[in-house]
Amino acid sequence: MALSETDVKKVAHLARIALSPEELPSHIKNLSKIIDLVEQMNTVDTTGIEPMAHPQDITQPLRDDIVTETNQREKMQRCAPLTEAGLYLVPKVIEDRSNEASEF
Repeated sequence: MALSETDVKKVAHLARIALSPEELPSHIKNLSKIIDLVEQMNTVDTTGIEPMAHPQDITQPLRDDIVTETNQREKMQRCAPLTEAGLYLVPKVIEDRSNEASEF
């Protein structure tokens, strides 16, 4: 499956990757090869094959979830400029981007 220039530009935008016009042809070629490989893999008959979660049948040893430190919230919040109900109060930092034009 050959991807179009528009497809690759859209994927790059979604991934927040800046592509120069010189890079575009190689990315179109490489992404098309990846899509072709996935399509080829989808044609393999996998009936009766049990999915593997991991190639090795091992379990990961986990430590017990035990509290090892005392609660120091009050001590830490004494040096904060603003707190309320055990929370740190910070200035609003959300930008209004509603006026920006979309590329797609």
